Amino acid sequence: MNKWIIIVLLLGVGGFFGYKKFPDLKASKTAAERAGRTATATAERKDIRFNVKAAGEIGPAEQVSVRPEINGKIDELPVDLGDRVKKGDLLVKLDDKELENQKASLMTEKERATLQLAQAERNFKRAKELHEANLISMEVFEQTKTDYDLARNALDRSQRELAIIDERLGKTKIEAPFDCTILTRPVSIGQAVSGSGGFNSGTEVLTIADLNSMVINAHINQADVTRLKANQEVEVAIEAVAGLTLTGRVERIAPQATIKNNIKGFAVRILLKDVGDKVRPGMTANITIPVSSADNVLAVPLAAVFTDRNPETGVSERYVYVEDGETGAYERRTVRVGVSDLFFAEIQDGLQPDEVVLLEQPKEEREKQKSQQTAHRKNNGANTNAPATAGSQRAAVRPNT
Repeated sequence: MNKWIIIVLLLGVGGFFGYKKFPDLKASKTAAERAGRTATATAERKDIRFNVKAAGEIGPAEQVSVRPEINGKIDELPVDLGDRVKKGDLLVKLDDKELENQKASLMTEKERATLQLAQAERNFKRAKELHEANLISMEVFEQTKTDYDLARNALDRSQRELAIIDERLGKTKIEAPFDCTILTRPVSIGQAVSGSGGFNSGTEVLTIADLNSMVINAHINQADVTRLKANQEVEVAIEAVAGLTLTGRVERIAPQATIKNNIKGFAVRILLKDVGDKVRPGMTANITIPVSSADNVLAVPLAAVFTDRNPETGVSERYVYVEDGETGAYERRTVRVGVSDLFFAEIQDGLQPDEVVLLEQPKEEREKQKSQQTAHRKNNGANTNAPATAGSQRAAVRPNT
């Protein structure tokens, strides 16, 4: 009997204290359930950096395909692959023996034309004096004048022909137009080559490039190209050289889109600075282009920011769900979003540091929207093409700048 009395007393005392603490226990349970069901994050200060990533191929800023202007046979080829040559150094020389023989013949022809012109000029002057003295007829005088004009024309023609040969002789030597490196040399000494005015624009004898000035030709997605501008500095990592990072500058952006690898984008040319010997044409470069940044700003994960259209104003609003750590209740609060990247968004107004935000909509909000959509579909009957009621959505994944 006493045993049962003691048990009843213990149950009564425990029930009394349990009843007194019921609100706290309920709140703790709610908070525990919410913690297990909904992920949260704390608003804190961060540095936000939004960058555009792209890959491109490195190439020389100046590259020239060396082709002779005239037909001929290679007589001298003093350079080879990888050679560094200075501006004005000889790259290739064609056999000029035939042209030299033609020049010698034209020199003889010019000398003869010069002598003939001198003789014709003397005859013309003598005939003019005799004609003025009425000692010869007009017909004889005009004949000497014609001979003089023909001799002068013959000398002019020989001089022009000689100038053409000199010009062709000058084209037998090809010199470096700038300090360069030999990239390719597909020909050998003794090989016959055609001039650039002939078939297929002539024979390529060398490919030269200035490796002191390198560029990256990248294909930037059309969604990101509007964030770029000329002269903007970028960071470049060379894939083939671990740990090597260079600085580049956006030199130009193509005005028209092209499709590459089934992606529509724009060709962007980036000029590299302080290129060392480790960087070579054809290497792949990973480009990081800074678009926007904010230092020491209040930020929350991008998943905590939602977007909804205000039914009164028709304007899209950004908002977050702020949780009360003590009661577990939440509050929908409109915020102003600034710079954001793929992970965090800057909150310029509407939130304080250390406040806790939900990373997904509360269950009650999801059920409310679901019921609204169901009611909307019922009101529209069988019209399956009718748009659903505008509900809350996560903030756009693409960062705002």
